[in-house]
Amino acid sequence: MYKEMAGMAGVEYLAGGATQNSMRVAQWILRKKHCATFMGSVGKDSFSKTLEEKAEEAGVKVRYQKQDDHPTGTCAVVITKNGACRSLVANLAAANHFSKSHLDVPENKALLEKAKFYYISGFFLTVSPETIQTIGKHACEHNKVFSMNLSAPFLCEHFKKPMMAAFPYIDILFSNETEAAKFSEVQGFGLTDIREIALKTASLPKENEKRSRIVVFTQGADNVILAKDGKVKEFPVVRLPEEKLIDTNGAGDAFVGGFLAQLVQGRDVADCIKCGIWAATEIIQRSGCTFPPDLRYED
Repeated sequence: MYKEMAGMAGVEYLAGGATQNSMRVAQWILRKKHCATFMGSVGKDSFSKTLEEKAEEAGVKVRYQKQDDHPTGTCAVVITKNGACRSLVANLAAANHFSKSHLDVPENKALLEKAKFYYISGFFLTVSPETIQTIGKHACEHNKVFSMNLSAPFLCEHFKKPMMAAFPYIDILFSNETEAAKFSEVQGFGLTDIREIALKTASLPKENEKRSRIVVFTQGADNVILAKDGKVKEFPVVRLPEEKLIDTNGAGDAFVGGFLAQLVQGRDVADCIKCGIWAATEIIQRSGCTFPPDLRYED
């Protein structure tokens, strides 16, 4: 299938998946090369070369763990009906084989220790919970910011144990409304109101008591929910006319990228959310998680 698509006219290649998308968006907004470093696992093949080239073009510094026996993970995305429908077929391959040993490589260890902000997708719970624990503990011990994303409903249910092992280290949690509802169900909150779920999630036990947990729930075209310090705020989302909506694939990743781009600059949470909304709004007007290179964020 991938070979067939590669031979099609107009095929585009982007450096994915979810976390790498977020890092590309953050770099687009920050405009300073190598603010973001991404670590993941790839094969030794042409796709890994394309992946690295596309990430570097976006300004992201990549430190891939390269596998001898597994090809680079790929995801074919077919968009139809002017962006209204999408079909994704993923082959995770090497992406499923990242190991904690990659963090022990001297250059990687130096990058890890130098960083002040960390972001890990919930999908990584299926790959290396040990790595998540290592980074979470490091962030906690050095009072750095550790953020994660619930990423998918099935993770809340089928990977509950590693998710909750990581939870005490989470300073900032991202999720959409569907994932939040499943999390509430699995945790036995007995709640269905998105605001109440956000508050309850923010109040779960936390290791680093020097900062309060921030919970951010997106809801597509509905308000973004923020829970912190026992309070909830809502932020309106820009509603686009239907003719401008091209592709919602990557909107959540873009939101996180926009949020983090402001966070690392010391902006308050409200500014981070506003930038996240802006980034997501721009991305859904284009095909894939792409962005116009000359467009700049103005707060």
